[in-house]
Order: sequence, then C-alpha cells, then structure tokens
Amino acid sequence: MYLALHRGGWTMQKQLGKLLLDQLLRVYEIQEGDYHRLLELMERYQDRPMDLADASLVLAAEKTGFRRILTLDSDFLFYRIKDQDTFDVVQA
Repeated sequence: MYLALHRGGWTMQKQLGKLLLDQLLRVYEIQEGDYHRLLELMERYQDRPMDLADASLVLAAEKTGFRRILTLDSDFLFYRIKDQDTFDVVQA
C-alpha cells in the first residue's frame, strides 16, 4: 500500500482495490499463534536483517503455499519457505 499511495496515488490504490475485489490478490491475517515463528524467522535471518514485514511474507508463504512474490527486495532470493523452498521472485 505504501508504494501504491506514494508512487501511484489514488489511481494505483484503486487498481489494488480492484485486484482484491476480483480475488486476484489475497490478504493473509497473522494470528497470535504465529508470533513465535515470526521471531524465529527474524532471528534466523538477522544478518540480512529481516524485518517484521519480510517475516510476515515468509510466514504467509509457509501457511498458504504461495511462492510467487513481486518485490524490489533482493533478500527474498535468500529467504527460505519452511527453511527449504525458495521464492519465485518476480522483479519489477
């Protein structure tokens, strides 16, 4: 949303909203039971360092099985899903 707001303004946010309505984009809600795994991931990748947002995306991939990610962050080339699988990184 940050990039949508600051790079594309209302038009970009509207397109993002349309993706949600068309069910082409999903929002994953982090559960309280996931906090331990988030901290575990941030500790494992502290040399990068992994922030909470990155850990949340890795966790979402672990929970949903979705591997494809559109990102400007090259760290996703190093992060592993369930400590083994790689992301399918789509770079802009």
